[in-house]
Amino acid sequence: MSLSGLPFDDFRALLKDLPGPNPVALAAARDRDAQLTKPPGALGRLEEIAFWLAAWTGRAPAVTRPLVAIFAGNHGVTRQGVTPWPSDITKQMVANFSAGGAAINQICMTYDLGLKVFDLALDIPTGDITMEPALSERDCAATMAFGMEAIAGGTDLLCIGEMGIGNTTIAAAINLALYGGTAEDWVGPGTGSQGEFMERKLKAVETAVAFHKDHLHDPLEVMRRVGGREIAAMAGAILAARMQKIPVLIDGYVATAAASILKAANPSALDHCLIAHVSGEPGHLKAIERLGKTPLLALGMKLGEGTGAAMAAGIVKAAAACHSGMATFSSAGVSTKD
Repeated sequence: MSLSGLPFDDFRALLKDLPGPNPVALAAARDRDAQLTKPPGALGRLEEIAFWLAAWTGRAPAVTRPLVAIFAGNHGVTRQGVTPWPSDITKQMVANFSAGGAAINQICMTYDLGLKVFDLALDIPTGDITMEPALSERDCAATMAFGMEAIAGGTDLLCIGEMGIGNTTIAAAINLALYGGTAEDWVGPGTGSQGEFMERKLKAVETAVAFHKDHLHDPLEVMRRVGGREIAAMAGAILAARMQKIPVLIDGYVATAAASILKAANPSALDHCLIAHVSGEPGHLKAIERLGKTPLLALGMKLGEGTGAAMAAGIVKAAAACHSGMATFSSAGVSTKD
């Protein structure tokens, strides 16, 4: 993707003219569903998932190349003592993903999902959002473009995930900037922030949003000022998936914050997305409700790294298999009701 003019101009143009669902494929999926050997609606949300796949891929529901994409970034706000974990953990966990030792690796193997992990300049943390923007407009736009290119290898179901010490602080700041309320509405423990860590986390979110308040009317400015590299890359990947007609499963609190930026820029920007799960992070359900979505799972997970999205991918694969593999009443010789 080539950037021209001001760095965000190309993204603003894309967000104004997003492709919609395929009505022909959707109608064909609904027609086949009505002929399958089951009562109408008997598979509940599995049926709706199959329709969603058809509408956004433009073909019969199928998942043949699912991909979990994890974007990892580090944050200058950790200098405010918002978490007990050092930023080095981010790089160590990326190495763990590469070695196959993380939870996401096991889930991907179980459900036969591809996995890609992207290291976003982990040795160069973003700016401390309590006193400066996380990123310049140019760097933020470039990171969005990188996220768009990250799915260039091809997939027909994208699962968005992240890794980054301090990024639940970032997610809380994004939500406070977008939706208002108080820091207490959006700040949770993340990876164990309690006591003084929690107090500093609340203060950091309040301070950051107050510091940047004159610029927070623009969602892309919210992203660059109080966001981070993994936020920008996930937003770029979600946007690229829309342009390429790829359905998306959004993981937890941090991934949802990235998606919320796009929704704030265009109310239809997440129509090709499902929220995979509601995490144990207290602000996540509030954020999901603001998006008008219903999560597929509620397992109390809050690990990040795409684990909730990967679990939900198993459900999406099952929905596609039921739709395509079930016999129709006529092919199975099963009588229909009078």
